[in-house]
Amino acid sequence: MEAAELAHLRRARDLLDREYGRALDVPAMARAALMSPSLFARRFREAYGDTPYGYLQARRAERAMALLRRGHMSVGFTSLGSFSSTFTHLVGEPPSAYKARDHSRLMPVPPCMTRAWARPGWIAQPCRIGEAFLAGPA
Repeated sequence: MEAAELAHLRRARDLLDREYGRALDVPAMARAALMSPSLFARRFREAYGDTPYGYLQARRAERAMALLRRGHMSVGFTSLGSFSSTFTHLVGEPPSAYKARDHSRLMPVPPCMTRAWARPGWIAQPCRIGEAFLAGPA
């Protein structure tokens, strides 16, 4: 994958990160990446190891984790069942168990580091939402 193509994908991913509360609009993301929707979906998966939808769901779960650590119960999902199953799949435990855990060790940590440390899959496996790297020599 070329550096210019990665830059376009990053632009689309950044848009997805900023608008994670909205419904996924693959054609808009593809336009931001200067690609057709089907090429965008394939390249996104190659670069970030997940589909745009999977990436969006993980971002939403990260936001929910932050809210649950602060004691909030409303996390912005329209369907509680969908939220619970997605959260459990990505984090490895149901939201109620995650909320009940002691999160005090993360309190003195800056939010940007807490987000990275608490990211779904951080401890159990390499992060599914990785940064895209150029293949081959740099």
